Amino acid sequence: MAKQNTPKTITKKHIARLERERRQIKLIRGIAIAGIVIVVGLLAYGYLRLNVFSLREPVARVNGVTVTTGEWQERVKFQRAQLLNAYNQYQFYQQNFGFDYSQQLQEITTTLSVPEIIGQQVLDQMTDEILIRQEAEERGITVSNEEIDNYFKETFGFFPDGTATPTITPTEFVFPTLSNEQLTFYPPTSTPTEAATSTVTPTGTPDRSVTPTSTATTAPPTPTFVPEAATATSTPYTLEGYQTDYEEMVESFSTYNVSERTIRSIYEADILRKKLRDDITKDIPQTEEQVFARHILVETEEEANAAYERLQTGEDFATVAAEVSQDTGSAARGGDLDWQPRSFFVKEFADAAFSQEIGEIGQPVKSEFGYHIIQVIAREELPLSASQYEQTKETAFNNWLTAEREEAAIETFETWKDHVPTEPALQPQQVIPQ
Repeated sequence: MAKQNTPKTITKKHIARLERERRQIKLIRGIAIAGIVIVVGLLAYGYLRLNVFSLREPVARVNGVTVTTGEWQERVKFQRAQLLNAYNQYQFYQQNFGFDYSQQLQEITTTLSVPEIIGQQVLDQMTDEILIRQEAEERGITVSNEEIDNYFKETFGFFPDGTATPTITPTEFVFPTLSNEQLTFYPPTSTPTEAATSTVTPTGTPDRSVTPTSTATTAPPTPTFVPEAATATSTPYTLEGYQTDYEEMVESFSTYNVSERTIRSIYEADILRKKLRDDITKDIPQTEEQVFARHILVETEEEANAAYERLQTGEDFATVAAEVSQDTGSAARGGDLDWQPRSFFVKEFADAAFSQEIGEIGQPVKSEFGYHIIQVIAREELPLSASQYEQTKETAFNNWLTAEREEAAIETFETWKDHVPTEPALQPQQVIPQ
């Protein structure tokens, strides 16, 4: 006879043990799930912190308007890309046409190797843009999408309606003839440059010792996106061709995480700046007191005193200038700087030139560039050339912007220095061996 299985009696003690095991398993499972959730949460937070939250943190605040890390980083990457574009252009012309752009290439290399330089430049530029936008809004000055589109077309050299007519036409003007008294200390034979001329454009490139530079941080210029000179072609530049170039430009910048919206905002800001500048400076007169002067520039006070003594003993100013002046551009003309307005000169030079007696050879004047010995040949109220008028307007606008910057509530957060992009960077094959 088979043995029958007797049902096992489940005691309360057994039930209690099973319940404890069930609770333990549930607790362990809960702890494991919680751990996974925490890890995933930390990873998600880290990602959001790096890619979302940190990008919304401010790097600056201007009159209540915040510049976020993300906005600023895009602009830094844009500027780095532009410097790389300029580097490649200089390199191309140096390698293929023999031009010496070593200094420019070295300057770009240095700038790209110190990210804080570009970071500060862009921060200053974006600060100025906010001030400009706020003033423009008060004056009712706006920029349309059509204006931005047209600006892009001009940048790419696409003029479907023909090139624009210049807005400023130089006014032909014959400078005053020097008096007999003035000719006694400035004889026409002393320098190849004649006193009377029908143009106002100075010969050669102005020397930095007499040409003022802006005291404000220079904003990166609005760039030209065409990387190389156009090749000869019989095919006209069509709308389709322009659109292709534009799309390629946008795609190129997108590889650096620079959006089309950011690129367009840069162009919009540049147009707005020009409109506001013209509005602020619309009442600036087109005539200004100018001096016809010549100078000698030397490095040390001892050299200046020695040159001054030579002039006091009767030596010819043009001869001494040609021998010792470090302003090589004017030295070749006997120190002649031609007719120039106050805005052409650095402050120390201008203060002396616009206060000295006509014909007087003034005591050496010190500026950041060295020591100047100045002789004023004539001083009169004269019309400004187109370039001089533009420079005068630009100087006036920069002075306005400097004053606005000083009065504005500007807060900069130093943490930006920890988040300066270093890409795009120069590749080893791009660097020309020195």
